[in-house]
Amino acid sequence: MGKWYVYIAKARTERFYIGISNGPENRIIEHNNLGKGSKFAINQGSLQLVYVSSPFLNKSEARKREIQIKKWSRFKKLKLINGDWI
Repeated sequence: MGKWYVYIAKARTERFYIGISNGPENRIIEHNNLGKGSKFAINQGSLQLVYVSSPFLNKSEARKREIQIKKWSRFKKLKLINGDWI
């Protein structure tokens, strides 16, 4: 079925968007095309990809990690983005 990734994108407002995809780079392009992205991207402006996880073997495992990261503080997310947290 392919590999899945958790990704973090940053909006112009400095807020983070966290999602999963089997093609994070293409998903960011979709987010930034009006009408095809998330409501977050429409409201916050274009997104810049700042983090892509190692691949997960299935969508379910990627979703679990996405949910975990969404609960983290901004500080912890920044550490992950900078490679200081696993």
